[in-house]
Amino acid sequence: MANLKDIKSRIQSVENTKKITRAMKMVAAAKIKKAESAVKNARPFAEELIRIFKKLLASVEGGATEGVVNTNRAIENYPEFLKPREVKTIGLLVITSNKGLAGAYNANIIRGAVKAIKENQEKGLHTKLFIIGLKGITSLKRKIEGLDAEIVKTYSTVMAEVNSTGAELVAEDLAKSYIAKEIDKIEVYTTKFKNMMSYLAQKWDLVPVSIDKEEETTSTEIDPVMMFEPSKESILQKVMPLYLTNTIYQALLEAQASELAARMTAMSAASNNAEEMIRTLTIDYNKARQWAITQEIIEVASGADAIKN
Repeated sequence: MANLKDIKSRIQSVENTKKITRAMKMVAAAKIKKAESAVKNARPFAEELIRIFKKLLASVEGGATEGVVNTNRAIENYPEFLKPREVKTIGLLVITSNKGLAGAYNANIIRGAVKAIKENQEKGLHTKLFIIGLKGITSLKRKIEGLDAEIVKTYSTVMAEVNSTGAELVAEDLAKSYIAKEIDKIEVYTTKFKNMMSYLAQKWDLVPVSIDKEEETTSTEIDPVMMFEPSKESILQKVMPLYLTNTIYQALLEAQASELAARMTAMSAASNNAEEMIRTLTIDYNKARQWAITQEIIEVASGADAIKN
C-alpha cells in the first residue's frame, strides 16, 4: 500500500498544476476573443485586395515587366515579381509561436514544414527557410539536419505583438531574397483559424501569384467604373507591397488566433485531466488511510488478546 504522505504530496502537486493550467486557459480565452475579432475583421479586406490585385495583374500587358524600378525598397520592385523564371530554390516562410503548452499546434506546423522540404528535395529543389516563432526556430534547426534545406532568417519577436510593422519587415526580407534570385518562389506554411475549437495547418503560394483563367479572359474587359491613374503600372508598384505585406499580416493574425485556440483547448484538457487524477489519488488516499486504521485496530485487538491470555 502506498505511503499516505507520498499520496498527499502528489495530490497537492496536481492541484498546483491544475491552478496553473486553469489560469492559462482563462488567459487564452480572454485573448482569443480579441484575436478572433481581428482575424474576422481583416479577412474581407485581405480577400478583396487579393482579388483586385490578381485582376490588375491580369490586365497589365507583358511590357510591365520590362525595365528596372528605382526604389530603396525591394518590395516595390514589382517587375521582378512578374518575370517568369525557372524554379530551383523555394523560400518557405514558416509561422510558429514563441510559447509552448498549446497542444500539438507547433508540432503540426513543424511536421508539415518538414514534409514540404522533403517533397521539394524529391523534386530536386533546394529550400531556404524564413522562420517566425521561437518554437519553430528551435525545432527546425534539428529537424532539417540531413535535408536539402537551410535557415536563412529567423524572427523571434514578430509573434510577441502581431502588427503590420512586423509583417512589412518579413515581406521586405523575402522580397530582397527573391529579387536577388536567391529564391525563385515564396511559399507560406502556417495555420488558418476556423473557430474556438479548431484550426487548419496549410501551405500556399505567395509569389508568383497564380491568376485564374476567368481573370485572364476578362483581363481586357475591366469594369468600366474601374479607372487607373496615372497608369496601371504605377498603381501596381503601390499595390504589390500592399499585397505582400497584408497577406503576411493576415497569416500572422490567423496564426495568433489558432495558437490561442489550441492553447485554450489544451489547457482545458489538462485541467480536466488534473481533476480526474486528483479524484483517483483521493480514492487511493482514502483506501490507504482506511487500511492503516484497520491495521492499527487489528494490532490493538491482538495486543489486548495477548494480555488476556
